[in-house]
Amino acid sequence: MTFHLNAILAARNFDVSLRLGPAETIAVLGPNGAGKSTLLAIISGLLRPDTGKATIGEKVLFDLTADKNLWSAPHIRGTALLAQEALLFPHLSALDNVAFGPRSAGASRTEARETAAHWLAEVDAGSLASRRPGQLSGGQAQRVAVARALAADPDLLLLDEPMAALDIHAAPLLRRLLKRVLANRRAIIITHDILDALMLADRVIVLEDGRITEEGPTREVLEKPRSRFAAGLAGLNLMTGSVTEQGLVTAQGQIVAGHHDDTTVPGQDGVAVFPPSAVSVFLTEEHGSPRNSFPVAITDLEPHGDQIRVRAGGLSADITPAASADLGLIPGMTVHFVIKATAIAIHPA
Repeated sequence: MTFHLNAILAARNFDVSLRLGPAETIAVLGPNGAGKSTLLAIISGLLRPDTGKATIGEKVLFDLTADKNLWSAPHIRGTALLAQEALLFPHLSALDNVAFGPRSAGASRTEARETAAHWLAEVDAGSLASRRPGQLSGGQAQRVAVARALAADPDLLLLDEPMAALDIHAAPLLRRLLKRVLANRRAIIITHDILDALMLADRVIVLEDGRITEEGPTREVLEKPRSRFAAGLAGLNLMTGSVTEQGLVTAQGQIVAGHHDDTTVPGQDGVAVFPPSAVSVFLTEEHGSPRNSFPVAITDLEPHGDQIRVRAGGLSADITPAASADLGLIPGMTVHFVIKATAIAIHPA
C-alpha cells in the first residue's frame, strides 16, 4: 500500500503533494512556521484542508476534490501520532495506556493487555508496565508512548519531533529504538535534528512557506543541498544563481567560480555550495588563480567547537580564535570572504 497526499489550505498558504512507499520513512525538515505541523494535522484528521485527497492504498482518508466531501474521523484513519510530549493518560498504568488502542478497536481486555505487554517489551519498557506516568522519566514515558502508537497497528505512523523534549542522555536511546521499530514500516517524522534524518529516514522533504522546496534520498539532499535551509542543516554555505561555463552568477551579479557536477547546464538555475572551513577571511580583497573574493559585513561571531564562526548574512566562515584576534573582527565590520574555486561545488537548483 502506498500513501498519497495532495492538500491545499489557503489560510496557511499550504500546498503540498507527497507520496510514501509501503515501507518507507521520510523526514520533513523546515524552519519554524514552514507548515510541518500543519502537514501532520491534515494527515491525522485534526485539520481540514480546503481541497485535496489522501489515501493509504484503497483506503480514503479524505477526498475534498470537485464535488466530493469525504472525510474520515481521526480514530478510523489508521494513523497514529507520536508528539513531542508523551501525553499518556495519567490515571492509567503504562500497560493500560498501551492497551487503550487495541481495546478501543474492539479487542478483549485480555487480548489488549497481551498486545500491550508485547509492545512494551519491544521498546524495552516491559519492567515499567505497572507504573503510572507520574512515576516515569521523560525518556521512559516517550518509550511507552511509542509502544502505545505501535499497539494500535497503524498504517502510517506520524512523529512530531519525538526527541525534542528529551535530555541528551534519553534522546540517543530513543533514536536507536525508533531506528529498530521503524524498519519496514511507513512513517513520517518531523524533525529539526539532522541526526534524526540521517539515522531514521530513507528520504527527506524540505518544507518552506507551505511548499516542498527540496526532496530526495537523505544523504543526497544533505551532501548536495538545493535549498538554503538544507544547506544550513548540513553546515554548508549556499549561493543561488544561474549556471555559467565557469561556475555561477548570482542575482546580485557576483561571479562564483567552482567545479560543476555532471548534470549542470549553462543557463539553468543552480547553487554553489561550500563549507565554512573552506572560507578564509581577509581585511582587503585577495586575488589568486582561481579564487573567489566576496566583500561581506560581519553580523555575528560565535564559538564553534575550537573555532570561531564568522557569520556574514547568509554566509559563514570558520577561523581560529587567534586569526579572529589578529584581524580584530567585530560585528558590523566589512571583510572579504575568500574561497578557492576547487572548494566550491556547482549543481542544479
